[in-house]
Amino acid sequence: MKKYIAEFIGTFVLVLVACGVAAVTGCSAEANAAYILTALAFGGVIVAMAYSIGNVSGCHINPAVSLGVLLNGGMSVKDFVGYVIAQFLGAIAGAAVLYALIGTQYGLGANGLYDGSVLKSLIVEIILTCIFVLAVLGATSKTENSHVAGLVIGGSLTLVHLLGIFFTGTSVNPARSFGPALLLGGDALSCVWVFIVGPLVGGAIAALIWKLIGGAGKKE
Repeated sequence: MKKYIAEFIGTFVLVLVACGVAAVTGCSAEANAAYILTALAFGGVIVAMAYSIGNVSGCHINPAVSLGVLLNGGMSVKDFVGYVIAQFLGAIAGAAVLYALIGTQYGLGANGLYDGSVLKSLIVEIILTCIFVLAVLGATSKTENSHVAGLVIGGSLTLVHLLGIFFTGTSVNPARSFGPALLLGGDALSCVWVFIVGPLVGGAIAALIWKLIGGAGKKE
C-alpha cells in the first residue's frame, strides 16, 4: 500500500501544482513566459517527487510510464493495476483541489486537440510520450544512475512540454489529463480519450524500443 499511496501523492502534486501553474498563468500555444513556466513546472514537480517518493514507488505518477515498466519486465500486473488506480485517483483529487481554489474559468490545465484533429493529436502524444518514457527507462536502467535519474526524467518532461504545449498542451500522462477533464466536462472530457490512448501507445512503443536497444529493466 505504501507504493500506491506514494503514487497517489505524487500524481496529486503533479496535477495540483503543474496544471495549476498552467491554469493561473494562462498558458496557451503562444510562446511566452507562461509557456516556459508551465514546462518548467511539470519538470520541476517530477524532480521533486523523484527525490521524495522515488525510493518508495519509483515515482511513476503516470500510467504510460507504469505501462512501459510493466512491458519491460520491471513490475507485476498486480502492481501495475494498483499504480494506475492510485494515479487516476491522485489526479482527480489534485484537479478537485485546484477546482475548489480557482473554479473552471482558467481551464484547470486541461488538454485540447491540435487543430481540431484527433489524428494529429494522437501522433503528437504518441511521439512525445515515447520520447519521455524511453528517457525514464534508460535513466532508471542502472543503479548507478539513481542519483541523477530524477534530474534526467524531469528535464525530459520539460523538454517534451516545450514542444508539446503548442500542439495539445502536452499530456504524455493519461491520469494528468483525466483529472482536469473530469472536473471541466464538455469538450475537455469528450476528447480526453485521445490523451489516454496516445500516451499509452507511446509508452508501449518506448518499452519495445528499450527492449531492442537496452535489454530488460529492473524490478521497481
